[in-house]
Amino acid sequence: MIEFNSTIEAFLHWEKETPKNTFLIQNFEGHQHVFSYYEAGREVRKMASYLLQLKLPEKSHVALLSKNCSHWILAELAISMAGYISIPIYPTLGARGVNQILTHSEAKAIIIGKLDNFKSQKNGIPNIHMISVKIFGEQVGRSWEEIIEKEAELLDFSMPKVNQLQTIIYTSGTTGKPKGVMHTFGNFSISAKTLGGLSKLPLYPKFFSYLPLAHVAERCAYNLILFQGGQLIFAHSLDSFSKNLMAVQPDLFFAVPRIWGKFQEKILETIPYKNLTLLLLSIPILNTIVKKKIKKKLGLSKARFIASGAAPISSDLVKWYSKIGITIQQIYGMTEDCCISHSNTQGQSKNGTVGKSLEGVTTKRSEGGEILIHNSCLFKGYYKAPDITATVFDEDCYFKTGDIGDYDDEGYLTITGRIKDQFKTDKGKYISPSPIELKISKNTDIEQICLVGFGLPQPMALVTISILGKAKTKVELSESLQQSIEEVNASLKKYEQIEKIVVMMDEWNTTNGFTTPSLKIKRHSLEKVFQSSYYKWYASEQRVVFEA
Repeated sequence: MIEFNSTIEAFLHWEKETPKNTFLIQNFEGHQHVFSYYEAGREVRKMASYLLQLKLPEKSHVALLSKNCSHWILAELAISMAGYISIPIYPTLGARGVNQILTHSEAKAIIIGKLDNFKSQKNGIPNIHMISVKIFGEQVGRSWEEIIEKEAELLDFSMPKVNQLQTIIYTSGTTGKPKGVMHTFGNFSISAKTLGGLSKLPLYPKFFSYLPLAHVAERCAYNLILFQGGQLIFAHSLDSFSKNLMAVQPDLFFAVPRIWGKFQEKILETIPYKNLTLLLLSIPILNTIVKKKIKKKLGLSKARFIASGAAPISSDLVKWYSKIGITIQQIYGMTEDCCISHSNTQGQSKNGTVGKSLEGVTTKRSEGGEILIHNSCLFKGYYKAPDITATVFDEDCYFKTGDIGDYDDEGYLTITGRIKDQFKTDKGKYISPSPIELKISKNTDIEQICLVGFGLPQPMALVTISILGKAKTKVELSESLQQSIEEVNASLKKYEQIEKIVVMMDEWNTTNGFTTPSLKIKRHSLEKVFQSSYYKWYASEQRVVFEA
């Protein structure tokens, strides 16, 4: 893999060397909009020229509010080419969240792309320069299309330095207000190089981008693909997701545990578990045929590296996928370390762990078991928060991850919990919910799970139900969940054992504020709303309680 000092340097290289190669594919309903590297470069230069004409102060912050789409990439490159700093905003945030980030970052302009409900976000934008992409339906400020039509290309600009600030990524805020994580061009360059060695992708790889580009993981994946002159393909909508992914058959695929659970549901809806097991285990010829068909149907027939991250994934789910010929490598990283921390790889993989530390990474554990990490692409601090920044580094400049974990004799790391997620029962015992949640998630009737129990004699599990679970009667579902309680409790210490499972009426999502944009459950938000009902549910005579 060719080494580049910055994202923009990589793009300019491939624009020159492979101008006709496809760079971006935007799916619409019934058609596609394809950008070659040459065509993308033309639009990037024109938009960069326009941004400079706004006469913003040097190194101004320019926000980017959009779902994943071709124009997100074009906008981010244009911001860098103009010498400005990008401020990506999660497209699911409401007006308040948008305003919070725009105000805190002191953004001077904003580019508005593909959104589901801009009307609910518009009031959060202060009086700053606005650019909107008309083809996605938004028309505020200047039109992207009009600028591209009228503006001349920027021909003279300075290549960014490795230590120059490229972006401020606001964390999704599972426990509090988002913090602005500052990353340089050099950080992403190191990240791309390291991930390139890990994934072993071919030249000109394909990547299906659907997890939020405002999140560091998808941002790093995009950089990796660009550094190798590859293609980025975007889905039209959630409804077309499966169809678009199957058509792409990407070389790299990354998903969070909830997505892997959804894929499993989709497979089991088509082929019941018993039939699938029979096909895979009993008839060798069918075994190969069925596996190939499943992988192609999912869109993973050509994927060289398939990964799961952002949250722990059940070992049972990983085993289940391995039986159908899909090897999921669990990886571990954070916004602050630019995704360069630990990973399982082909030939060096152990289910239930997040793998070994990556090249250039050194780690240590605190007395309390917290994982501390150091690499060459650690963030430069939280924007306008030097006091908070100082608290997350130790005296040797190691970053305090907030995660508790153990290393085995071979160097594989198992994350056993998160310091902020621990709670204490009324017996004075501390519970780390994550390992217990993973045990319960083996039940395919469960969609989401959150273990709670602060101040209770024993923990309770709040769950939402999967499509498979919803197809069952209330009695069948209760029996299934009660069986899970018994099986899981047999492996737990007495004070950890689950007393109740509470079936919640509605799923947890970004709309009701119970998940982050990367689909992590916001434990503290759930507790804020439902904690007043804990004692009532706990007092129920039933082991499985349905939210009234």
